[in-house]
Amino acid sequence: MRKYPVGDGGPYAITTGPDGALWFTLVHGGRVGRLVPGGEPVFHPVGDGPTVITAGPDGALWFTEFKGHRIGRITTSGQVTGFEVPGAAPFGITAGPDGALWFTATATDRIGRITTAGEITEIPLPAAGMFPSAIAAGPDGALWFTLNQANAIGRVGTDHTITVFELPTEQAGPVGITAGPDGAMWFVEILAGQAGRITTSGEITEFPLPDRAGRPHAITTGPDGRLWITEWAGNRISSITTDGTVTSEDLPTPASEPHGITTGPDGALWTALEIGALARISPA
Repeated sequence: MRKYPVGDGGPYAITTGPDGALWFTLVHGGRVGRLVPGGEPVFHPVGDGPTVITAGPDGALWFTEFKGHRIGRITTSGQVTGFEVPGAAPFGITAGPDGALWFTATATDRIGRITTAGEITEIPLPAAGMFPSAIAAGPDGALWFTLNQANAIGRVGTDHTITVFELPTEQAGPVGITAGPDGAMWFVEILAGQAGRITTSGEITEFPLPDRAGRPHAITTGPDGRLWITEWAGNRISSITTDGTVTSEDLPTPASEPHGITTGPDGALWTALEIGALARISPA
């Protein structure tokens, strides 16, 4: 594992851009960073509380501003545009199968859709206080999202139909979610210390992690076919196979606070450490 310092500001989410670079948010610093592996980071001021970032279908990067109540767009050359979503506190964002971006509006209990031209549509959830969190495109042409306070996984089709699946474990607190290599969606439960799997028909399986107090936060499918997880309180990175075998690696620096994780342009796993660095992990 190798660390790349990127300064103060709280590195939070990370993704690979279409330009072969890593793009990451500095949630406390109001900036988005760009790092070519082996090079020096470049920073762009963007707004208030940039949170989750993803590659868009238009060759740009799209991100949420949880505090600023905006969806942001940044080109690979650093041009920034913002789109207001009043009072929404957007958090998760992902590219959908319909050429638009889909996001979660945590404060207004809605799922949002924004076109690359900036046109926003919001879809109300079935109840108040569900707190939609992360969102990811599924293999079935729908968007899947975690409902942190409702203790459930949600699905929204491009026809705006919403389905909710309750988790077997009470007060599990689902957060990160990703499409797995097995045709199912995988997620993590920050309060229960578990990983979960949900099929496109809604069948849920949960896998306890060795440290139930590790507070798993983000999850991604790695280049090796495993699911990779950041454990924020456990100060470690873990992986889980599709049959439930878990392997863990402690981070060398105490209290690193790992958050986002992605496969980088170099085929390695990269994670954002809130202490002020990105870390490169070579899958064993």
